[in-house]
Amino acid sequence: MKKHNGMRPQDVLILLKMTTYKESLWRYMDLASSLKLSASEISEALDRCRIAKLVDFSKRKVYLSAFQEFIIYGLKYAFPVQPEGVVRGIATAHSAPPINSQIMQSNEKFVWAYSRGTERGQAIEPLYKTVPEIVKDDIELYELLVIVDTIRVGKAREVEIAIKELKKRLDARY
Repeated sequence: MKKHNGMRPQDVLILLKMTTYKESLWRYMDLASSLKLSASEISEALDRCRIAKLVDFSKRKVYLSAFQEFIIYGLKYAFPVQPEGVVRGIATAHSAPPINSQIMQSNEKFVWAYSRGTERGQAIEPLYKTVPEIVKDDIELYELLVIVDTIRVGKAREVEIAIKELKKRLDARY
């Protein structure tokens, strides 16, 4: 039996991507390609997620209520984020859709540092290093990552909005 050596940021990224698939007919290669990871990284991550009871035994179905609970209550502690200097990048957290349309805009903008980005703001480290590159082609995943970043770095009101948005999106998968 494999030993669980703790969750890794790419595990959360993979589970978020899996929630965007309408059916479980995807292949590891498809998931790997869309996230710019190797098939072996996908396999190892899903093994960790199975042991953590976030996916079923077949590793094809995300246990959405457990995953939601982990994101809401554990993510900011497992993968904390600290805003850094102002850089060019891709908007995230409360600075990007779907959160930015539900709050009054402040001068405080958060971005993932990315040389081809169009926004300027305080840099926060993305959940995983490939995130800025992969979100340009995947709006649904981008919005989920924005919600996750809001939970990781947001103030109470922003986090409350992000949790409602997360629940709405994950509940639609049931």
